[in-house]
Amino acid sequence: MKYGLIGEKLGHSFSKVIHEKIADYTYELKEIPADGLDCFMREKDFLGINVTIPYKSAVIPYLDYIDPAAEKIGAVNTVINRNGKLFGYNTDFGGLKMLTEKACFDYKGKKVLILGSGGTSRTARAVAEALGAGDIVTVSRGGEVNYENLYSLHADADFIINTTPVGMYPDNGSVAVSAGRFEKLSGITDVVYNPLKTKLCLEAEKSGVKTVGGLYMLVCQAVLAGSLFTGEKPDIKKISDEIYSDLLREKQNIVLIGMPGSGKTTTGKALAEKTGKTFVDTDEIIVSGYGNISDIFAVRGETFFRDAETEAVKEASKLNGAVIATGGGAVLRKENVDFLRQNGKLFFLNRPLEDIIPTSDRPLSSDCEALKKRFDERFDIYLSSADKEIYVDGDVDSTVKRILECL
Repeated sequence: MKYGLIGEKLGHSFSKVIHEKIADYTYELKEIPADGLDCFMREKDFLGINVTIPYKSAVIPYLDYIDPAAEKIGAVNTVINRNGKLFGYNTDFGGLKMLTEKACFDYKGKKVLILGSGGTSRTARAVAEALGAGDIVTVSRGGEVNYENLYSLHADADFIINTTPVGMYPDNGSVAVSAGRFEKLSGITDVVYNPLKTKLCLEAEKSGVKTVGGLYMLVCQAVLAGSLFTGEKPDIKKISDEIYSDLLREKQNIVLIGMPGSGKTTTGKALAEKTGKTFVDTDEIIVSGYGNISDIFAVRGETFFRDAETEAVKEASKLNGAVIATGGGAVLRKENVDFLRQNGKLFFLNRPLEDIIPTSDRPLSSDCEALKKRFDERFDIYLSSADKEIYVDGDVDSTVKRILECL
């Protein structure tokens, strides 16, 4: 391996995609079990590597030189092999600092809570200190401040930085803390980047708190590491902004919601073909597991169907770079909308009711009267759930064009 990333579990990683946008080198992902790290580091069979959980501190004893900033933090995420000598650096610091500045979070004199006690936690502390934070509190399961006494001691926190893997793929529905219990909260930074928006961030946004995920930090630290790999000195911010925009477009899901018969499946397939994304239909996931939807309603009832629909939505929502067509009633459960928002942008296909033809295979909208009733019940929910309403009054190509313009 010339260049790559080492860690224990890398199935969620975007690093290969990012690094191969930075410069002309091949980048590999190498999962290493705990008992394999010593052999890998002693062999030194690489030119440059990035290091992620849980090895950011564990690699330090193998280094011949450690950058003073990385040494102070106590964590290394980039190692360069120069003629058999290993040099360690921390580009996470620069990445997190750039993310914080992009979000316009002003830490000066403020109380900042850092969730987690690993290498990234120490990086977050260094960034908070550099940006003038007042009281910086580390929260860990076995620490003086932990997840049991946190709310009684520090409910007045101004900012939270989550450096734990809680909420990371595949456990997208997990949260480390309840954002609603912090009365003065101004912002949350979550270094998790997959999903693009964690449940912690989604819950905070419902209370009007500004949040940022870790994708921009990931890109920035990668660009900084890439400059160490190549020895070149590019415009870090310019390249980071360009790669971030490209990556977000690639990884963000396009989610279609709306009435049965509004064209979600047809439009979704056309969008997938146009963008190169994978097409997924949550109704098809249900059918593949349980059979015909009309039969499910008739034999097992609507509650069973809705439960199956939630599972299908959860499964689809964990994808990156997909076009997802949902069932007409998927938005009836708020948890479904939250799952879809984690990696997706939601578009409400609003086709005029008179243009929707009732069919017998749609249990709750099989005739005109039932269709109108469903439309009246759900219209406001569609609007409130969507990032953008797309009025469907033309052919599929015009609908696809409007959605792509919004992106």
